[in-house]
Amino acid sequence: MKLRAVLFDHDGTLVNSEPLHFELWAKILKEGYGFSLTEEHYRLHYAGVPACANAIDLVERFGIKEEPWRLAHAKNIATDEYLTHAAFPLMKGVQDSVEAVHGLGLQLAVVTGASASGVRATFKAYGFDQQFSLIVSNEDVQRSKPAPDCYLLAMRKLGLSPAECIAIEDTQPGLQAAQSAGLRCLVVPSEMSKHQDFRHATAVCNEMSEAIDLVRNLNT
Repeated sequence: MKLRAVLFDHDGTLVNSEPLHFELWAKILKEGYGFSLTEEHYRLHYAGVPACANAIDLVERFGIKEEPWRLAHAKNIATDEYLTHAAFPLMKGVQDSVEAVHGLGLQLAVVTGASASGVRATFKAYGFDQQFSLIVSNEDVQRSKPAPDCYLLAMRKLGLSPAECIAIEDTQPGLQAAQSAGLRCLVVPSEMSKHQDFRHATAVCNEMSEAIDLVRNLNT
């Protein structure tokens, strides 16, 4: 069946946001609770995982004395404050890759486990409004990644089957979400996620342009 849509993850895939997410978490935990979150801990347990799930794990793993929802709320506020005056930088090759996919006549969607505010900031900063036809975020589903709900909703809204779509992700939870929805998934690991297990990916690519070459081949 002919490929008709590419479903992009956002954080770590389209934008290099994970270093900032780590910095925000580290600041909240240090200033509010005296806990030092290391970059290694973040890479191993939290990269690519929604804030609510990270908060639950932080409380359980490290015994932080706080309700998980309050931690997640503090992180979301800090992220939104950052996005009021800046946007996350694009990952290498993303601008050209988005234009290339759009030029193939394929539909583009963002399917993220984070909030839509970050995606809207990216669209505004880099002029992606015309290329992307859909955003599905964690606000649209009851279960975020690694559950498949966000991908299932995206395909339903696009009116497409899994065979007509392909996902591009950077983390193991994202890969799991896509494959649980029946999708093929290309993985472009980031520095924060390169240690994760991607053995079941359709392909693992060194950078976004390589993933788009595969998309182009699938579209011929």
